[in-house]
Amino acid sequence: MKQFQYTAIWVLISFLIFSCTPGDEVNIYSSRHYDTDMELYENFTEETGIEVNLIEGGSDELIERINSEGINSPADILITVDAGRLWRAKQAGVLQAYESDQLNSVIPEELRDADGEWIGLSRRVRGLIYHKDRVDVSELEGYWELADEKWEGRLCVRSSNNIYNQSLVASLIETHGIEDTEEWARGLVSNFAQTPQGGDTDQIRAVAAGVCDIALANHYYLARLVNSSNQADRDVADQVAIYFPGEEYGGAHVNISGAGITRNSPNRENAIRFLEYLATEDAQQLYSVANNEFPILDGMELPGVLDEFGTFESDAVNVTSYGANNPDAIRLMDRAGWR
Repeated sequence: MKQFQYTAIWVLISFLIFSCTPGDEVNIYSSRHYDTDMELYENFTEETGIEVNLIEGGSDELIERINSEGINSPADILITVDAGRLWRAKQAGVLQAYESDQLNSVIPEELRDADGEWIGLSRRVRGLIYHKDRVDVSELEGYWELADEKWEGRLCVRSSNNIYNQSLVASLIETHGIEDTEEWARGLVSNFAQTPQGGDTDQIRAVAAGVCDIALANHYYLARLVNSSNQADRDVADQVAIYFPGEEYGGAHVNISGAGITRNSPNRENAIRFLEYLATEDAQQLYSVANNEFPILDGMELPGVLDEFGTFESDAVNVTSYGANNPDAIRLMDRAGWR
């Protein structure tokens, strides 16, 4: 009964919000919460005359909401982070295929759905954060080598219920298989300096505080500390550096923020036009670079801290595998004692 009430409320609120907007529009459900995204929407409206209506929420909440709204859903586009969540949206049946030669030509094949139901729009690289004084960069290799006993008691990483770690393990399953990846996970767990706790920023702080010497974290968490107005954050950033595994070690694990057109989109052409806009260089400056993410487009000039982080070689694993292998990754991590 409560679920029915919640669904009815969602539908009513969506109708009241979106039915009041005259003229061309595109309705976006987004789990991204960045001020620069608002500027992006305003620029799109100014350029095209298409009004952007926005509802924000958690990824799983928005997927459930679109499903519950059904054929009456006003949503045109779902924007979320992590390929695993985009895969979930596809499996839930809330997306439809786009048709755009422009998108297919500029977005790398490994960063979009094979059936055209979603695309990546920014790159998020999971790097190795290390303490400059306690680790020589020449010691670092790849994710696989973090299970080596030389890192015993020296590694920090967040819990196994985190989607970023699940996607990394899913990627390794795709490359190495379940059995070998489980053995790797057991070695990784034996090297933990502490019980997994906190988010990526907490892992970086733990390295600076001497709790551990190395941590796994997405690159933009370090970028935020570097650019922080808080001196304490910058002090943390000064003590550490980031390393991206090279091609000889399998390359760097790349995840995405991305989007897809919803199954019952009432403004499908506007939705395609919006996605194509997000894949332009001007839009990428706001969507990705301004938020310290790497752009989806190759060859863009990178400002400040992103340029300082240097280039990376992707592991080239198709991101669709993150979702497909996610159930196996979760079970594997549990068996390995990764809590």
